[in-house]
Amino acid sequence: MPFDRIDRHILTLLQGDGRISNSELADAVGLSPSACLRRVRALEDAGVIDRYVALLNQDRIGRRMDIFVEISLNSQSNEVLTAFEQAVAQSPEIMECYLMAGDADYMLRIAAADPTHFEHIHRDHLARLPGVSRMRSSFAIRTITRSTAFPLPAPSREQQRDAAPGPRA
Repeated sequence: MPFDRIDRHILTLLQGDGRISNSELADAVGLSPSACLRRVRALEDAGVIDRYVALLNQDRIGRRMDIFVEISLNSQSNEVLTAFEQAVAQSPEIMECYLMAGDADYMLRIAAADPTHFEHIHRDHLARLPGVSRMRSSFAIRTITRSTAFPLPAPSREQQRDAAPGPRA
């Protein structure tokens, strides 16, 4: 879906504050509230805006450690992949899971309170995942940057040309 300047501005503002009121959003992007709401609804309907969430402070909820776990499976069969992915999806301790290219088959991110908590997660959740032949864990010493906001593509030359004001009559 191509975005014009106003769509990009709306998306940037909503990524920074999903609770911004429609009237504040409309003022910020230079639209009437009804026109702004139509644009937001169109972005929602198109699936560009997936959902609105509250982002919790990991330190304040006692999950200070980020652990990254590389998983290798004993087979690449559809049955093994599906069983593994279904088990991961049902484990609330696994924050993120990525199918990888390279040495590991999957990369998991776990948020734990401390090493003892991770040991419990490892024993009670990770060690029970089906099809795992190898697991390698690393923990982050410090988070340098973390963002949930996606950079939005710059407008194409065609979009810039189309957005340029035409000759005045």
